[in-house]
Amino acid sequence: MKQALIIFVRNPELGKVKTRLAKTIGNEKALQVYLRLLAHTHSITKELSCDKFIFYADTIHIADLWETNRYIKRIQKGNDLGERMRDAFTRLFAEGYTNIQIIGSDCYELTPELILAGFEKSKEHDIVIGPTVDGGYYLLGMKAPFKELFTNKQWSTGSVFTDTMEDIRTSAFSFYTLPVLTDVDEEKDIGFMYT
Repeated sequence: MKQALIIFVRNPELGKVKTRLAKTIGNEKALQVYLRLLAHTHSITKELSCDKFIFYADTIHIADLWETNRYIKRIQKGNDLGERMRDAFTRLFAEGYTNIQIIGSDCYELTPELILAGFEKSKEHDIVIGPTVDGGYYLLGMKAPFKELFTNKQWSTGSVFTDTMEDIRTSAFSFYTLPVLTDVDEEKDIGFMYT
């Protein structure tokens, strides 16, 4: 199977990242937290032996954390998170990939082993999903473009995982659920990053 990992990132600019977190700790500290999350995401993905795609929210940065000899750089396209994820999957399926996973850059508990487990489980199941404590998901894996998973969702809310699972069950897709992890979105989520 031709495998690809999509990594969605925001451009690390003051006032434009971790906005929910910034409401309580300020923009500068929120940016510091996000830079740490990016460094973690880089460290757990850099040695993976799949094709790795960085999808930037706004503009591609050539000379940044994501080395061009390890990562292929693209721009996210779409009006909301669902449209952007659907577009990224659609583009890579069109390029011949048959086992694709997407992650963000907000999960400090994510490990290379979990990502590899996602690829392995995708060989046996239509969908692999990694839920978060707050009701979203940190990883979604597919081996065909199930576009219905990206529509009719209230993104960045606690209903995303439940609504996605409803779509999966309604469509009779086989699925595998990875362990529940914590996304870093609020001040209460950042303590374990510094222990």
